[in-house]
Amino acid sequence: MREFELKNRRYIGSKAKLLDFIKSQILDIKFDSFADIFAGTGVVSEFIIKDTDAKTIIINDFLYSNQTIYNAFFNQSNFNKDKLAKISNYFNSIKNLEENYFSLNFGNKFFSQNDAKKIGFIRENLDNLELNDKERSIILASLIYSCDRVANTVGHFEAYRKKVQFNDCFKFELIKPISTKKNIIIYQKDSNELAKEIKADLIFIDPPYNSRQYSRFYHIYENLAQWKKPELFGIALKPKEQNMSEYCRSNAPKILDDLIQNLNTKFIALTYNNTYNSKSSSSKNKISYDQIVEILSKKGDLSIKEQTHIFFNAGKTDFGNHKEFLFLVKVKN
Repeated sequence: MREFELKNRRYIGSKAKLLDFIKSQILDIKFDSFADIFAGTGVVSEFIIKDTDAKTIIINDFLYSNQTIYNAFFNQSNFNKDKLAKISNYFNSIKNLEENYFSLNFGNKFFSQNDAKKIGFIRENLDNLELNDKERSIILASLIYSCDRVANTVGHFEAYRKKVQFNDCFKFELIKPISTKKNIIIYQKDSNELAKEIKADLIFIDPPYNSRQYSRFYHIYENLAQWKKPELFGIALKPKEQNMSEYCRSNAPKILDDLIQNLNTKFIALTYNNTYNSKSSSSKNKISYDQIVEILSKKGDLSIKEQTHIFFNAGKTDFGNHKEFLFLVKVKN
C-alpha cells in the first residue's frame, strides 16, 4: 500500500527542491537544538531530524492544518497502524453518499461532486471514531494529502479551474509517520510571540515573501482542520479572514526586525527570494534585500549565499533571474 511522505504535497514556497542547497550551507554548523519557526511543509525539519545530530527540534507554523500535519508525521506517540488501515479501507468502500457541508460548497468546483461528498463524509465522521490524538492527526493529515492529490487547482485554493471535465478519482490514502528518538516540540503560534519563549542553537526562518496570505491559499485545509463549517464568501468560497500574517503587509520589515532582535540563539538561517520586479503587486517582496542585510547585521556576523531557483509562477512576469538567498548569521555574544 502506498503511503504519503511528508514532501508529497503541493505547497507554495516549499523548500523541498532547495534542500540540497540548504544542507550544503548549514551542515558545517554545530548545533544540538534547532527551531523551524515558519515550518510550512516541514521538509527542512525532516532533514534536520534525519541527517544531523541535533537532539531537540522545535517545529512551528500558525496554520491549523500544518500543526495537524506536524502532529501526524513528527509526534512520537503510539498509534495502531492496523486500525488505521481498516478505517482507510472503509473510507474507500463507501458509496451513494448524501450531500453535506463540504459537497454543497466545494462540489463541482475544487472537487467532483461525488469526491466532495466523500471528503465531507470522512471529515464529519472523523470525530466519532475511537482514536487517540496521534491517530486522529494521522487520519486528518491523510485526508488533506488525499485532497491535494485530486484538487482542481494549480496547487492552492485562491481559485479553481473552470470548464474542466470532473472525474471521481478521490482515494483516501494514509500518510507515513516519521519515527525518531529525538525530542520533537510542536507549536502553532505567531512566530514573533514564539521567539520570546524558545531557545535553540540554530533557528531557521522562512517567512512569507509577499502579500499572498497562506491562510487564504489553503483555506479549505484550514476549514477541514477546524471543522467549524463557517459561512463562505466569494468565488473561491473563503471564510472570514483568520491568521493573517504581518509578513505579508507593508510593515513586514519592522516585524522582521522585532523577530530577529528577540531570538535567543547562536546561529540564524533566513531564506528569501528576489521577486522584487514582479508585474503583480501581490507577488512583490515585502522586505528589500538591503533591509534584510541591515536587520541581520545588527544581530551578528552575516554571510549570504544564493541559489538559482525555478519556482511556481502562475503570472505573466518572466523570472529568468530568480534566486533564493540564504542569509546566515553567527550571533554576537
